[in-house]
Amino acid sequence: MKNTVLTLQKQKEEGNKIAMLTAYDYSTAAIINAAGIETILVGDSLGMTMLGYDDTLPVTMEDMIHHTKAVSKGAPDAFVIADMPFMSYQGSVYDAVMNAGRLVKEGGAQAVKIEGGVEISEEISAIVRASIPVCAHIGMTPQSVNAMGGFKVQGKNVQKARQIIEDAKAVEKAGAFMVVLECVPAALSALITSQLSIPTIGIGAGAGCDGQVLVYQDMLNLFPGHQAKFVKHFGEVGKAMTDAFKAYSDEVKSGAFPAEEHTFKIDEEIIKTLEGEINR
Repeated sequence: MKNTVLTLQKQKEEGNKIAMLTAYDYSTAAIINAAGIETILVGDSLGMTMLGYDDTLPVTMEDMIHHTKAVSKGAPDAFVIADMPFMSYQGSVYDAVMNAGRLVKEGGAQAVKIEGGVEISEEISAIVRASIPVCAHIGMTPQSVNAMGGFKVQGKNVQKARQIIEDAKAVEKAGAFMVVLECVPAALSALITSQLSIPTIGIGAGAGCDGQVLVYQDMLNLFPGHQAKFVKHFGEVGKAMTDAFKAYSDEVKSGAFPAEEHTFKIDEEIIKTLEGEINR
């Protein structure tokens, strides 16, 4: 069954948690879809996971459309949300609506995600009026990494916690159907979740949210090394891939691969005929 804004809202109302993962290509989206994950986020995190950037800021609309198109084709059942990249909505309300429309029209997304709270309420409302569902993103917003002074937990004092609550209420009022809470203390996220009628999705925000999202490369430990505190490894795929690549290389070099069962046959008489023609 296709997941929609209505099925996701029903999950919140019934107390059923929502699972979300990132994806950036057709094959990964197909696997995630087959696993029954309700929501796929084509995150601008692709800047780091797929393109090798240090942060999300260099990601373009063309990047997002390209990857969203691939994911949407691989995930017929999951609800696909595409990130609006840095400077695709900050310039004007017109830019926000037109770029959101491109992610739906050209990329095949069912919704867009936009970072910010009170300050982008007008943009959210305009996108929603264009019949495009909006998932808001508050707390630690990666596109504001320079303004925030790094990737830091948000809302740890009364003033900042109050601001996140105000942001959450503002994006709901503006028409967002869902909100991502990133790097927000668990108790504050639980409080916000209890105050909103729309689903909350946490990443580093505790179990009190209505659902969770992780970058799939992180949860599979695809790139071993330093990872955020909120990441749990549900598999060791990076090691499995490295071992498989090395085994392949060893067999190629030794001549063990390809073996006879991996090759195609031809009648020996044809080869003899060709050899005769060559040596004539």
